[in-house]
Amino acid sequence: AERCLLVGVGAGPRRHRLLPRMPPPLHAPPALLLLPHRRRRRWPPAVRASPGDGGGGGGGGGGLAGALEKRPVMGVVAEEEDEEEEKGAKVVEGEKGATAALEMRWPPWEGLAERYKLIGATSLAFVICNMDKVNLSVAIIPMSHQYGWNSSTAGLVQSSFFWGYALSQLPGGWLAKLFGGRRVLEIGVVAWSLATAIIPAVAGFMPGLVLSRILVGIGEGVSPSAATDLIARSIPVQERSRAVAVVFGGLSFGSVLGLLFAPPIIQNLGWESVFYIFGLLGIIWCLGFQSLKEQQLRGNEDIQVIQDLGQSPSGSSDLISSSVSPKSSESSLGELINSLKDVPWREFFKSKAVWAMIYAHFCGSWGHYTCLSWLPTFFSEELDLNLTEAAWVSVLPPLGSMIITSIAAPFADNLISNGVDTTKVRKICQTIAFLSPATFMMLSSVDLGVPPWEIVAFLTSGLALSSFALSGLYCTHQDISREYASILLGITNTVGAVPGIVGVALTGYLLDTTHSWSISLFAPSIFFYLTGTAVWLAFASSEPQEFSKSESES
Repeated sequence: AERCLLVGVGAGPRRHRLLPRMPPPLHAPPALLLLPHRRRRRWPPAVRASPGDGGGGGGGGGGLAGALEKRPVMGVVAEEEDEEEEKGAKVVEGEKGATAALEMRWPPWEGLAERYKLIGATSLAFVICNMDKVNLSVAIIPMSHQYGWNSSTAGLVQSSFFWGYALSQLPGGWLAKLFGGRRVLEIGVVAWSLATAIIPAVAGFMPGLVLSRILVGIGEGVSPSAATDLIARSIPVQERSRAVAVVFGGLSFGSVLGLLFAPPIIQNLGWESVFYIFGLLGIIWCLGFQSLKEQQLRGNEDIQVIQDLGQSPSGSSDLISSSVSPKSSESSLGELINSLKDVPWREFFKSKAVWAMIYAHFCGSWGHYTCLSWLPTFFSEELDLNLTEAAWVSVLPPLGSMIITSIAAPFADNLISNGVDTTKVRKICQTIAFLSPATFMMLSSVDLGVPPWEIVAFLTSGLALSSFALSGLYCTHQDISREYASILLGITNTVGAVPGIVGVALTGYLLDTTHSWSISLFAPSIFFYLTGTAVWLAFASSEPQEFSKSESES
């Protein structure tokens, strides 16, 4: 302030008169001249004159004649220096904090909620799942040439996958409910990866080849039920369409990657190498999934997530016990049998909504599995494309499915968040998923004289729009019952795997008999798409079902 007068330093008329009498020291150290803030610290404490204070000769006089208040002015300077040092320290601390934050964010998913990490890892497993599923649809062409297989034999080899896939659906759903979807998924990935890697060793022996593909189907067959258990127990209904889309959308992405990478691998390294490489990817995933699992067990973030969602403590404990710390594998055989008896099987099959899901799953799977297995051959023969070109064209439907899925999932979730009835939303999405491919298959099966690229566009559009089913049928299991969602999907997916067994083989047989792609591939799919739409609109429901006393009380 202006009333503070520093003796020998500062501004003011009286000080200007004092400065000539107090010259600066001639022998001051260089450090003091270069660092004035340090020099100030070595000065003797200055005094502040209070002219209004009494004392001395002047009574109420001002200036230095007044009373001297023995308060070191150096304290003011020191306070200013401390403030500057504190600011500098804060800047340094801020920089360190920013650096630490950047370090903590690596890997990028480090700060994500545990449920999002789990969904991402599950989606990656589904990517590998379909890569191992579609690799044979590309490799079957050179394998048929090497071993002299006709279309019926090739269809038999491809359909063998679905034998194991169908057999493992119900056991997979039951095991996911009992031990938790995470553990079942991990075992499934190991099983199908090892079975994929041994295919080249048994390819020349038909029973061994069929058995290996059955094992691949068993490993992949438990995965949908395991994923459904994870989603039902950890994702709220407002996020469920997007969670299902991310996880099951990995199948489309896996088809794209498999169809893109399989042809160059086969052409450069031989068809055997594609099974070795793709099988290795699953083993690598399992190693990474182990570390993710350990991180989740160390935290209590899942509990906080459920509390944020407004669920009761009992609900959160159910989630943790089911999805994070499932029942010990040391359970006795009697407990396992009793848990199987506790499932309300009879109540399931009394529900019209469950029957609607069963038939809709069958109809959708017929079109999906037959096209997934035979489209590369169709494009190769009908459009006169080589192996690489046929595989690249076959990428278009799953690539379109990824785009449609990114639109359909937010569309469905936004409708539900805005108050639209969940059943109505599921019916809208599933109707689009069925009528779209049926319409475009009709256009592709009729001889309109259109160029081949238009047929490709028709099939790509129809099969891409069928991905609306991820926001329709595939969410209904969780909508109806969170507790039994994995078992319900096991039931519907068991029936849904039948087209993979019958449809894929029947397509090859009809192709040998009629030599018509319209009759063998498109006509059956169109029939099931149309009838599935009618049944779905008549009987489907997403209203929660009370299948057992335990669920109604929870």
